[in-house]
Amino acid sequence: MHVSFNDREAHTHLPMLIARFRETARKAIYEHAKQFTDVKTVNVDDNWLVENFTDGAPDVMADYVRLYNDDVDEMMNVLVPSARYRKEHYAYGRFTVPEPHGLHTDHSAEDPDSEGEPICIARIETLGTHYVAGDYKAYDPATQSMLKALRYWVPVPEGEPEAILDELLKRGALKTIPVNHVMLMVAGNGSENAQITQHIAARPPDGGLHSAFFQRQYRLT
Repeated sequence: MHVSFNDREAHTHLPMLIARFRETARKAIYEHAKQFTDVKTVNVDDNWLVENFTDGAPDVMADYVRLYNDDVDEMMNVLVPSARYRKEHYAYGRFTVPEPHGLHTDHSAEDPDSEGEPICIARIETLGTHYVAGDYKAYDPATQSMLKALRYWVPVPEGEPEAILDELLKRGALKTIPVNHVMLMVAGNGSENAQITQHIAARPPDGGLHSAFFQRQYRLT
C-alpha cells in the first residue's frame, strides 16, 4: 500500500486499524453527542473552517474533528504518501434508523477512473460498523447473493436482509470494526479491477443510540 495503494491484493487486507482515541477525547466526544436528540451531519469545507476557526468559536465536535484531521493527515503521509485530502464529513447525535445502510462501494464519484482511494473512518463509543472480510469476489455464488441483499437491503432467495446480516456475522464473512479507533479503508467507484472494502453501518436498537462518526477521504496523486 505504501508503494501502490491500488494494489488489489493489498485491498483485501483492509480495513486496517491505524490509531485509537485517547479516553479523555472519547468521553468528551460521546458526551457532546449525547446532547442531541437527532443526527447532525456536517461537511468540512472552507465555510466550516471560517465559521469555526476564523469568525467564530468552534464547538466541542469541531475542535476534535480538527485534531482528528491533523493526526490522520500525518499518518496518511507515512502510510500512503501519494494521498491528498479530497473531502470529509462527520455526524453525531442519536442514531435511530431502524436498518443499516447498504454495503458501500461508491465513495469516489468525483473521479470515474478511480479504482480505489484511501478513506479513514472512526466511530465513537457505540454503533460499530461491519465490513466484508477478504476478497468479496472470491465468495461462492450463494454468499455473493447474500451480500447483494445487504448492499441493496432487499430479499434474495437465501433470505431476508435482517437474517442474512446475522448469518454472515456468524460465519465470519462479515467482520466488525471496533469503535473508538481510526480505520484505514478503501473507497472507490466499483471499478471491475478494484477490491473495494464494502462496509455496512450497524443497526441501532429501539429508541436509538448516541454516537459520533468521522469520515475523511483522500485522492491519489
